Amino acid sequence: MHMRLLLYALCLCVGTIQAQRLSGFSSESVKNQLQIESVFKSEVDSERFKIHLKTLTEHPHIAGTKANEDVRDYMISIMDQAGWSVKTYPYEVYMSNGPGKSSVALVRPTRKPLNQQEDMLKEDPYSQHPDLQKAWNAYSGNGDITAEVVYANYGTKADFEALEEMGVDIEGKIVIARYGGNFRGYKAKFAEAYGAAGLIIYTDPKDSGFTRGLTFPDGVYYNESGIQRGSLLTADWTGDPLTPFEAALPISDKNSPKRLSPEEAGLHSIPVTPIGYGAAQEILERMQGNPVPSQWQGGLPFTYRIEGGEDLLVRLYVEQPKSLTKIYNVLGTLKGDTHPDEWVILGCHYDAWAFGATDPNSGTAMLLSLSETLGKLAKANKRPGRSIMIAHWDAEEHGVIGSSEWVEQMKEELQAKAVAYINLDAAVSGQNFGASASPSLKSILSEATKSVNYPYSDETVFEHWSKGNDEPKIGNLGGGSDHIAFYMHAGVPSLSGGSSGPTLYHTNYDDFYFYEKFVDPEFQMGPTVEKVVGLMTLRLANAEFIPYDVTRYVTDLELHFKNATQQVKTYYPEFTNFKLSTEALLNLKPVANAFVLKLDSLLENKSLNKREQRNLNAELIQLEKSFLDDEGMPFGDWYKSLYASSDPFSGYASWILPGIQYQIETHAVDQLGAMDERYAKAINRLGEKLSAITKNFD
Repeated sequence: MHMRLLLYALCLCVGTIQAQRLSGFSSESVKNQLQIESVFKSEVDSERFKIHLKTLTEHPHIAGTKANEDVRDYMISIMDQAGWSVKTYPYEVYMSNGPGKSSVALVRPTRKPLNQQEDMLKEDPYSQHPDLQKAWNAYSGNGDITAEVVYANYGTKADFEALEEMGVDIEGKIVIARYGGNFRGYKAKFAEAYGAAGLIIYTDPKDSGFTRGLTFPDGVYYNESGIQRGSLLTADWTGDPLTPFEAALPISDKNSPKRLSPEEAGLHSIPVTPIGYGAAQEILERMQGNPVPSQWQGGLPFTYRIEGGEDLLVRLYVEQPKSLTKIYNVLGTLKGDTHPDEWVILGCHYDAWAFGATDPNSGTAMLLSLSETLGKLAKANKRPGRSIMIAHWDAEEHGVIGSSEWVEQMKEELQAKAVAYINLDAAVSGQNFGASASPSLKSILSEATKSVNYPYSDETVFEHWSKGNDEPKIGNLGGGSDHIAFYMHAGVPSLSGGSSGPTLYHTNYDDFYFYEKFVDPEFQMGPTVEKVVGLMTLRLANAEFIPYDVTRYVTDLELHFKNATQQVKTYYPEFTNFKLSTEALLNLKPVANAFVLKLDSLLENKSLNKREQRNLNAELIQLEKSFLDDEGMPFGDWYKSLYASSDPFSGYASWILPGIQYQIETHAVDQLGAMDERYAKAINRLGEKLSAITKNFD
């Protein structure tokens, strides 16, 4: 009886393998791929993620410090032991690698210094670490200012415009604004543009504090001393502020580029520093001006006011040295055995504002475990077809610097060889799976989640993620992490994802204690995310034809142009549509469908030799480059992709069709026709490439 059941189970398994289709694989090769995936999942060691995370987060490790170099060396040793070829890429970038000196104090009506660092907690031994530093914002200007105060809500462009409409004079005053709404660097940029002498930023309890629930250490929300650190860098490019378009190779390197002066880089000149809401309350509750608009009211127990008045003076002092500083990217390569010059790249930064348990090192720990699992497969003669690279980027927290410098250094090779970039910043920081991606990678991610069980229910990750819908919601890539240069500068299809949850973002409390108590006490999400990422990686690496979903360009772009048209009509009712782009999309649809049929036919008929297969894949790699535009975006020509960019007014949000979106945000009309032409040309370029592939292999 037992043997009959076993044989029946084996038949079911074989039947499943025979029935399942994988994009890019022939029905013959899919069987071998599913067997490899089964072995991969069985080899994932569920203990390794926890071990790596605890080791990585033992000490605070800010970019440019010895502690961060120790993390670098640990990663190198783990990947080397796992059988990867490891290389370090050094750069010398202009940055502040410490808080320097700073203070915030009441001067009138009473003299009182305000707290700038998280409290030590007996429950959390990490909070007592001697190397923890007071809160700071990298790339702050220097200054010693004593002035009146103006409250600017979130410090967005709209908020400063509203203050101007109210007749509020900001000139020479210290602005206080809460975190949220936009990238902190734009708060500083707008404050300076409107004449402020300094800026104080705090996290309001309405956004993360006692009004939301229990605060740390009893819960997951900011306590009154919790402070978000972060960079203020807002150059018109991403990466080292002194070397746009060129890699910031060390000064000693013969190819080290000529650098801009710091003045040419447009860095902020006003002093900026963050504080907790306990310290912010000391300022806000003493303000005597007019009440704020209702939507500006925060969570502290009093009515917020626009101005502090002449009876309230605050001193803000920042002296933050900046200099050329060595940073180090670490890249491990598992060389492919059939297509070694086609690269599947995974990455996560490793520098942190303190311990970095959720951000970023949950992603780092998962990638180290993945490197060990893939290494075991390679040693068992199951080496990937394409080369797999795992990258650990430095100085992301200062302005997405390490990855941007590497992309600038490797741009030509990347554009010829990179199949995809998968970003895994803070990738295991909770129990809620999610992702954003370029159109061509959305399907492969979605499919991979169907083959991995979610640990806290009887569902697959796909079922848990999609919540009963036919497909999960996959977002569009914005700013804020290491996919930027790959996707928006070099045109490499990219994805950013993982599991999210509670976070004490950029505070000294983002430590192993917080992770173990609140984020994932059973440490089951690390192995789960590793399996999803590993399956996706192996499919990208082993597919005969790179498994891009080209029809997704059509469906996504149709939606994006519909949304853009509706936005234009809100300020320009006479507008009808983007005629040329609409026509180009109509033409693209049958071309994309024909291309898919041709690829399926080529797979099943096995009609291509290795050289022809290599040539076809090389052409597939060029599809995303259809959206690269030499002129670049009107808000910064470093951003070359017409498809997506960071929002130049908020820094974090995704701008889809950014050339058009810029016209919308500025309520421009005269350039809409020119943008329509540029977008139609890009869509037609994509169609021409697909048509050429289809015809070339008839």
